[in-house]
Amino acid sequence: MTIVNPWGRGVPGRALEYAESVLPGMIPDESELTANTRIEPGRKYGFFTDTSLCIGCKACEVACKEWNALPADELRLTGESYDNTGALSATTWRHVAFIEHIRGPDDQRATAMRPFQSNWLMMSDVCKHCAHAGCLEACPTGALFRTEFGTVVVQQDICNGCGYCVPSCPFGVIELNVVEGKAHKCTLCYDRLKGGLEPACAKACPTNSIQFGELSELQARARRRVGELRAQGVDSAYLYGAPEDGQVAPGSTGGIGDLHAFFLLLDRPEVYNLPAEPKLPSTRLRAGLLTGLATMAGFALTAAAAFVTSRNGGGR
Repeated sequence: MTIVNPWGRGVPGRALEYAESVLPGMIPDESELTANTRIEPGRKYGFFTDTSLCIGCKACEVACKEWNALPADELRLTGESYDNTGALSATTWRHVAFIEHIRGPDDQRATAMRPFQSNWLMMSDVCKHCAHAGCLEACPTGALFRTEFGTVVVQQDICNGCGYCVPSCPFGVIELNVVEGKAHKCTLCYDRLKGGLEPACAKACPTNSIQFGELSELQARARRRVGELRAQGVDSAYLYGAPEDGQVAPGSTGGIGDLHAFFLLLDRPEVYNLPAEPKLPSTRLRAGLLTGLATMAGFALTAAAAFVTSRNGGGR
């Protein structure tokens, strides 16, 4: 038996077994009821964030901070937006960006809107849990590791606070906590996944902008969503970090591969403060090494030439 939810996806019939408001304990495999996904080790899971559905409520930010016991960052607005967190940090693992389109087609201030549209773009940003993660490559202690669910997590008891992971992230996600000096970022609720629970941010999202599930199923769902939007006249819709039409997507360049937390965007990546063509730092090693060797060789030749000149009496 299957029950169809408001988004047209089936929910297992066993949901009827938990119809009461007060339950005696935790529901086994609860994510199967809340996200229509049974969590099993060995499979890849992630987030699909549909920015066309985001209303900027910040429920995801609050749910993330509550579940992970993260402190508040700023209790005032930045003055640049309806926003108080500003960006991802060691204590903000979900950040909702408010982006106002204040310029019209003729580069004048926008004074009108299309019917049922808004001059605002909103996006809940998060760690991308890259298929090939720069932070994981750079970690010298093994504190960063790939979980059995395909996500990337920091083990706080192993992290030595060296900070190598910070510049290695092409998206500027991971950061050191200034209080205790260790690296922190989104874990895709690793503890909840191990208990069969949907991640806190996705479960709290009231519009289903943040969707959790198995990566391959999310990618297929996202491609269908892009098709729906384009059929409705939203030609600007595209995927960031997930393959579309067999091509490498923006955000998956430079050896990074598919993002386990990918997005449906309605404008250029830079508008959302995302890099258009991110690259793994390791892809630059060869060029950097060759440049360094060439520089050393140049110094050596210069020193040798100076030594020979001095032995010959300064060229006289």
